[in-house]
Amino acid sequence: MNKTITFLLTLVFTTFIGKADVKLADVFTSNMVLQRNLNLKVWGSADPGEKISLTFKGQKLKTNADRDGEWSLLLKPMQAGGPFKMTISGKNEVVLKNILIGDVWICSGQSNMQWPVSKSNNAEQEIKAANYPNIRLFEVPRSVSNVPVDSIPFAKWKVCTPETVTNFSAVGYYFGRDLQKEIDVPIGLIHTAWGGTCVETWTSKASITKLPKYEDFGERIDNYNVNTVAQKYEDDLKVALGGFPDKKRGMQEQWMKPDTDRSEWLSMNLPTLWENAGYNRLNGRVWFSFDFSLTELELDSIAQLHLGQIHDSDITWVNGVKVGGMSWANEEERVYSVPVQLLKTGKNNITVRVEDKYYKGGFASKADKMFFQLGEKKIPLSGDWQFKVDTVIPDFKPFPNDVPSLLYNAMIHPLIPYGIKGVIWYQGESNAARGKQYALTFPNMINNWREDWQQGDFPLLFVQLANYQQAEKMPKEDAWAELRESQTKTLNIENTGMAVAIDIGEANDIHPKNKQDVGNRLMLSALKVAYGKDIVHSGPIYQSMQIEGNKAIISFDHIGSGLVVNSKHGYVNEFKMAGEDKQFYWAQAKIEGDKVIVWSDNVDQPVAVRFAWSRNPSEFNLYNKEGLPASPFRTDDWEGVTDGKSFDD
Repeated sequence: MNKTITFLLTLVFTTFIGKADVKLADVFTSNMVLQRNLNLKVWGSADPGEKISLTFKGQKLKTNADRDGEWSLLLKPMQAGGPFKMTISGKNEVVLKNILIGDVWICSGQSNMQWPVSKSNNAEQEIKAANYPNIRLFEVPRSVSNVPVDSIPFAKWKVCTPETVTNFSAVGYYFGRDLQKEIDVPIGLIHTAWGGTCVETWTSKASITKLPKYEDFGERIDNYNVNTVAQKYEDDLKVALGGFPDKKRGMQEQWMKPDTDRSEWLSMNLPTLWENAGYNRLNGRVWFSFDFSLTELELDSIAQLHLGQIHDSDITWVNGVKVGGMSWANEEERVYSVPVQLLKTGKNNITVRVEDKYYKGGFASKADKMFFQLGEKKIPLSGDWQFKVDTVIPDFKPFPNDVPSLLYNAMIHPLIPYGIKGVIWYQGESNAARGKQYALTFPNMINNWREDWQQGDFPLLFVQLANYQQAEKMPKEDAWAELRESQTKTLNIENTGMAVAIDIGEANDIHPKNKQDVGNRLMLSALKVAYGKDIVHSGPIYQSMQIEGNKAIISFDHIGSGLVVNSKHGYVNEFKMAGEDKQFYWAQAKIEGDKVIVWSDNVDQPVAVRFAWSRNPSEFNLYNKEGLPASPFRTDDWEGVTDGKSFDD
């Protein structure tokens, strides 16, 4: 063989071998916290057959890498303390420094867990004071994968300082800070969250496909290609729309006018989300138009336009005149008053400009929610509407909610089986449309993580959805209330705890800035559930109802030192009552001892009671004396607005 070729082959071979230096899994770095009082698996890679030795805190362990170049060692349980140094040796040596032993908590969920300290209340003061050398922070970069991966690129453990805490999870940090002060051991916080994501994407393929309505999702997950999906989405949408608009024209050309030429507009059967109508990954502005007829006799009636829920924003015109509009209010039903003088005998026009920038857009309610009301007469508006796209936002990146398991694979699997104390979880907003089903999918995720971690039924503490959007004037069904109910039912799973946030949200912001109280309430749950402390960790939770005459007597668990109402008038707000007709009316309520007595002048024979059963029970005022709010509840099990809803709806 030519000497030059021999030299080059030798160089290539030795370079390849050099790249097989002994390595630890990416979650092991300097400054980390290792879980105390637990057999700890430490793992990594090396050359097949390479001899590996690990030295840490007096323990000296040895093994060989297997035929795939993988190795693992098991450290015996250790007490809290540090800092310590870890040395791993093979053909090379890796030294990790400033390691603490304490309690490690996973901080996961969607945007309210992702929300940074820099955007929370009193951010400047909180950041300035964040010098906690015994708190360590680890940030999992956001990524998706349709298969489980092992790497967490560019991630390192960091000591908690004003510089490192600024963009870290506010809920995670405030939880860890308060907990560290209470138990006085090092705390490690692993933040792995992504805004707008559903619970299914955080669940493994093996687990999610065991559930009803998800049995066939395995093939969809397997066929999801993160490298080609973006281009495919763009190409498919272009074909469906016949191309993208080259500029915004709707407002300039006044497409809301009844005499607009719509001969080239497309047709869509409403109500539907446009992704479900074949326009997948369409984000932007879409105009919809519908004509309906009126007789002269109908024009003397009071007129209202009902469009149901719209994702996410709308401006609505009748006969060219604006009658309403809402911004980023996808859970709010559109009901707009229409001045009778705008209407005319014969053909009338409704035009709606819908704007959506994230996930699915369009008309989200059932057909019976879309109608034009004139007095007692309802004119159905469901059916074929004309539509035209005004703006397309060119954002076709893979999205975690495209199919289940994408975030489990990329942002949970690489952490397993790193030793942990437990998990804090803040998610649910993106599952509200199928809130009933969440009573199945959320516990399934919890069991999935526990089974895969193989560290027993570790504590999982979660935040119940905060109050959000405008308060309802009249009692009605609500998707967020049903989601909260499913969260409460999850407490039936062992070693879970719930932080109620029904009183600390903001009507106009889905990301309330008061993350301090959220973190503190999670910490109280941790003290009880994870550490067994004899404390009041929860506000009142519904236990039972007894009917006596025209009154309902409500009993609670977790009343602490007693029930209290934060009102100078002494009455408890946000109760509703219904009889056999299932028609709910606002009710009066008062505390008597450790119970609440509820009645309504409109209900002689009570059958059901609901409390704080809305997206924003703004008059909420029921607590225990420890200052923890009561959890919303209902005593009935009547069909709700999310019954039967599933992943593709």
